[in-house]
Amino acid sequence: MPSPPRRNGETENGGSGGKLGMGPLIRLVAVPDGMGPDDDRNNLLRLTVFMQEHMAPRVEELIRRSGEEEAAVDGDGDGWGRIRCVVADYDVGTWALDVASRTGVKSAAVWPASAAVMASQLSVPELIRDKIIDAHGSALTQEAFQLSPDMPMMQPAHLAWNCIGNDQGQELLFSCVLAGVRAVDECDYILCNSFRDAEAATFSRFPKILPIGPLLTGERPGKPVGHFWRPEDGACMSWLDVQPARSVVYVAFGSFTVFDRRQFQELALGLELTGRPFLWVVRPDIVHGDVHEYPDGFLDRVVASGNGGGRGKVVAWAPQQRVLAHPAVACFVSHCGWNSIMEGVRNGVPFVAWPYFADQFVNRAYICDIWRVGLPAVADKKSGMVTKEHLAGRVEEVMGDAGMRERIDMVVAHESVQEGGCSHGNFDMFVESIMS
Repeated sequence: MPSPPRRNGETENGGSGGKLGMGPLIRLVAVPDGMGPDDDRNNLLRLTVFMQEHMAPRVEELIRRSGEEEAAVDGDGDGWGRIRCVVADYDVGTWALDVASRTGVKSAAVWPASAAVMASQLSVPELIRDKIIDAHGSALTQEAFQLSPDMPMMQPAHLAWNCIGNDQGQELLFSCVLAGVRAVDECDYILCNSFRDAEAATFSRFPKILPIGPLLTGERPGKPVGHFWRPEDGACMSWLDVQPARSVVYVAFGSFTVFDRRQFQELALGLELTGRPFLWVVRPDIVHGDVHEYPDGFLDRVVASGNGGGRGKVVAWAPQQRVLAHPAVACFVSHCGWNSIMEGVRNGVPFVAWPYFADQFVNRAYICDIWRVGLPAVADKKSGMVTKEHLAGRVEEVMGDAGMRERIDMVVAHESVQEGGCSHGNFDMFVESIMS
């Protein structure tokens, strides 16, 4: 949020509306979200409700007050002026779009997932009309549906609001989705972390969704962002350097995925069964007690220690963009988070697709059915688990499929963000619009 510049890095910290100095071009303003220091901000539903209740009035006050700062600051005539545009994360910030509407400034919703999932939320009235879901968002059928030809098949039970929390939580989330649909109807842009060639059918049907991606934050030299657990383990890069080309299985399940004990151990044994080198990201928050423990002897048998040895490496967090760009990596066992998919596609690495919740099921459809650059991990009907034999077999199929690698090389992502590319042009147009 803009605020008047201060001299030579001076800062002014406060509660509601406190200013934080960040140089001559960016000003940060602290706006409390209403949660306490011990509250769990991974509880997305609770966080969303608190932000709307506590942050919206303060941000509205900030916007209305910003016009008063047209006057000179310290007599140098260099005021920041009125806030021109609100750019808000759609998932937790649609209340900010409402604030923009009330205050008469332009607005843009940032959608970090696939355009197809955004389209499913914009299509809620049609889904209710066609009796795919009821007025509370619950699935009325088990039949898959398409919003239009060439878009991914979707399962009603896998729609984002039906995958998080209990019945009460899902109903609350669906109400937030409805509020979001109303908010984006009035906003000027929906900025999407995707690119036109990846989702051409979706962008054709929903022209208000503007692709500006892929946004690969991991490429910022020395300034990795997007992870929450601890500093990235750069040692894994030197480990990759000594592995043969296209030999390593990279395994990462994002920030939220949690397996039960049996599935965690089956995954470990499946990686051992491949007989291939692997780099496995295991968040420290999920290895505790008897919930997530490695199979007996697993670490001693197959995991490289600080002294070397072993053909696998386990880290708490990895510089994923750099890992996927490494020539040693040949396969990505992924939870199908959209950022991970964009990074994998950008670097030409095929997938074993193992979604956990929400948009990840639609993303799997892109990987396996639309682009055909990966294979799904399928749970055994009897045990309900992805077995070690199945996982090892899928890895072998993916790594041995030359046609799959050729297809993923044809999904050209990086050209979109280069000068002259569609995403580059869209972003330039957006900036020019908000400055006019």
